[in-house]
Amino acid sequence: MLKKMLRRGGLGNNRKEMIVAVIFFCVCLVTIEYGVRVTEAEEYFKPFNVTYDHRALILDGKRRILISAGIHYPRATPEMWPDLIAKSKEGGADVIETYVFWNGHEPVRGQYNFEGRYDLVKFVKLAAAHGLYFFLRIGPYACAEWNFGGFPVWLRDIPGIEFRTNNEPFKEEMKRFVSKMVNMMREEMLFSWQGGPIILLQIENEYGNIESSYGKGGKEYVKWAAKMALSLGAGVPWVMCRQQDAPYDIIDTCNAYYCDGFKPNSHNKPTIWTENWDGWYTQWGEKLPHRPVEDLAFAVARFFQRGGSFQNYYMYFGGTNFGRTAGGPLQITSYDYDAPIDEYGLLHEPKWGHLKDLHAALKLCEPALVTADSPTYIKLGPKQEAHVYQANVHPDGLNLSSFESPSICSAFLANIDEKREATVTFRGRRYTIPPWSVSVLPDCTNTVFNTAKVRAQTSVKLVEFDLPTVSNIFPAQQSRDHNGIYYISKSWMTTKEPLNIWSKSSFTVEGIWEHLNVTKDQSDYLWYSTRISVSDSDILFWEENDVRPKLTIDGVRDILRVFVNGQLIGGSIQGSLHLNHTTSLISCPSEGNAVGHWIKVVQSLQFLPGYNDLTLLTQTVGLQNYGAFIEKDGAGIRGTIKITGFKNGDIDLSKSLWTHQVGLQGEFLKLYSEENENSGWVKLTPDGIPSTFTWYKAYFDVPGGLDPVALDLKSMGKGQAWVNGHHIGRYWTRVSPKSGCKQVCDYRGAYDSDKCTTNCGKPTQTLYHVPRSWLRVSNNLLVILEETGGNPFEISVKLHLSRIICAQVSESNHPPLQKLVNADLIREEVSADDTIPELQLYCQAGHTISSITFASFGTPRGSCQNFSRGNCHAPSSMSIVSKECQGKNSCSIKILDSVFGGDPCPGVEKTLSVEARCTSLLSDSFFQEAVSSS
Repeated sequence: MLKKMLRRGGLGNNRKEMIVAVIFFCVCLVTIEYGVRVTEAEEYFKPFNVTYDHRALILDGKRRILISAGIHYPRATPEMWPDLIAKSKEGGADVIETYVFWNGHEPVRGQYNFEGRYDLVKFVKLAAAHGLYFFLRIGPYACAEWNFGGFPVWLRDIPGIEFRTNNEPFKEEMKRFVSKMVNMMREEMLFSWQGGPIILLQIENEYGNIESSYGKGGKEYVKWAAKMALSLGAGVPWVMCRQQDAPYDIIDTCNAYYCDGFKPNSHNKPTIWTENWDGWYTQWGEKLPHRPVEDLAFAVARFFQRGGSFQNYYMYFGGTNFGRTAGGPLQITSYDYDAPIDEYGLLHEPKWGHLKDLHAALKLCEPALVTADSPTYIKLGPKQEAHVYQANVHPDGLNLSSFESPSICSAFLANIDEKREATVTFRGRRYTIPPWSVSVLPDCTNTVFNTAKVRAQTSVKLVEFDLPTVSNIFPAQQSRDHNGIYYISKSWMTTKEPLNIWSKSSFTVEGIWEHLNVTKDQSDYLWYSTRISVSDSDILFWEENDVRPKLTIDGVRDILRVFVNGQLIGGSIQGSLHLNHTTSLISCPSEGNAVGHWIKVVQSLQFLPGYNDLTLLTQTVGLQNYGAFIEKDGAGIRGTIKITGFKNGDIDLSKSLWTHQVGLQGEFLKLYSEENENSGWVKLTPDGIPSTFTWYKAYFDVPGGLDPVALDLKSMGKGQAWVNGHHIGRYWTRVSPKSGCKQVCDYRGAYDSDKCTTNCGKPTQTLYHVPRSWLRVSNNLLVILEETGGNPFEISVKLHLSRIICAQVSESNHPPLQKLVNADLIREEVSADDTIPELQLYCQAGHTISSITFASFGTPRGSCQNFSRGNCHAPSSMSIVSKECQGKNSCSIKILDSVFGGDPCPGVEKTLSVEARCTSLLSDSFFQEAVSSS
């Protein structure tokens, strides 16, 4: 209850009331576990059946128009789940969707994991407890930019196996796991007919993209997978996405940026959009994709306009690839995906708010959408069209036309012109539609929403240096520089990783074995070592001819490092063949990377007379997650390996004796664990950096408050990080291309992942999410494995929060949709007050609007963080907005001349633009006042 008050402004302006609430909130955080309690045998819904016809899914006998929010449970902590689900529901979602991650649940064959972030049953029950349905995509292939596409690596070791085709060993394993998941859901009473939330299941995933690679075996596999799924008796419909030849009893669905033109392979199946890509994934060394919400809303509206019935956002919350779960190769640790809820669990505005308005508009249309079997198409212009849904039926039934009730009518007016707005005539009225947009008319008369007119606020995410540590109670131990930046610690400990074979578990064989066949993906790292004999005549030959011997390898993937006599001399990464051994930083041009491909390596060597140890370290950066035959793809080294340039000819090392060693010694010793008592740690001094393959550790305190916490690792090179034993993921300061980003992103026209990129010329990722539930108030252990060289003294801890909020609403904007939803637009029970546009602002939970930095009612110019007054300005703007908003968590202001003391410029359309700052309720000064007042 208090959380809702904090988010939506229920505390008002009474400072004592706020102080009491903050103290109460702090006590609650200490004394109860945040979340929704789920009982073992709770019935969430009255049991109902799920069927479908050509128009929609039918829940308990009624067609439904459904909005689904994609949230992958392992990409957040269980402590985050309730808030993510609640925000999804508040944003207008009816359904929560997720893949199932086989390799997370069965890391060893026959040994299952359903704990912590993999407690799928708990996640499904939490969705049900919030009154939401559930779409479970079992697969078991997931893709999802997840390591190995969700397959466990042990699967590739089963004799005779070939993935995703008519192969008996694979089908046996797949059926075993899918059956286990269905049986688990049934035992937990989670299917709709049991009173649970699960209304839809998925078998396989985007197989149609690669089916042709498998020939006849692929076609037989599709039939088998469908038959197997249906045989399990789940009692709810199954889908196959991107599968045009899905069998009759399986619904084929669409995955794309736009699915308004998609039709299933049978008129008896509804049109379902399983993946609406509202952003895109990112790889190391790439720019950050951004999909404008105007285009995203346009795509959603067009889908429902043209007959769609179920739409799922991929992703509604993206989250984090904790540990080594990122796929690839080269997927980054963040899986933010430019989603409506960001990686840290904060609302991404205006995307979340604009979509919330769209969902409210669609709900107003639902009675007409579900009663009409198909829309009436009306051409309004060269690139303008209307789709009208109308039926003379009772709004609570499917086929109740005999009831006496008013005609239900909803319409969508689309302008698909990418450049120009259009004024059209529809049912005798004139409507102006911006370019590349859809207007929604729930009653076929009044426009309540247009996809290009964003009323929602913009929230500017910042990372804060001035951290609110509650100093009188929990003294902080961070060091702070003259710029106010809190560094983790002045006191670091360090220990070196041996750059050679270090364990008795190593083995020596002829030739080089494939990386995954040896590591089983238990580590990113695999060492190979052999001995090279160099004669004095070889040295003389090289000196006289001014040449050097070269190591040549036919194929390498993902990363190779080359050591001679324990010294790093070079290496490669996909798309680059050099490693700067002076600074130990990988030199990799970002353009033209051979991501997902094998590359040839040629590396110059420098030997001494006599025996030389040649050591190769291969390294994965996430296993391939997409494509045909991924079980055969492998990693590390393949093909011929030789040294050229010797006096007596080339040396073929392919048949030499090589010693193989899996992993790093620090991994084996679990140096990242809080229980580790390794005595090899020594104090780090500034002259000890940078250093390759080095472990660092330090302790730090948690910033006060509730804001999400991030580690800033831009001072480091490449490696992995752990906090209190939790693996927060890989890090890498690989820089994106300098070109390709535009200052202004034009939403108009078809979107692709390169259209509106940001972050050019900067490291792809520098901030790494550390969930609050993994932290203590003080003495948090941070352990860093640094591979290429970096400065841990400059690692800082920061807060991720929305400090600046802005909104801009005009007289011509549509009114708040929630008021229309609460009223009854269809029966014209809407008051005049409900039709007035409003500007709405809110700070995130635990924050209040501390100041108004800009306010102008009239003709203001610019955009957020760049507003300025226009020729028309109401002098009372600042005082009115400050009075209404300052000191509150949220506020709303009607766009009326009378609110601002009269019309500042008659005959001109007025706009209210506001920029404000949010401040945490738990800042030092406020908390101290709260304590003293109590």
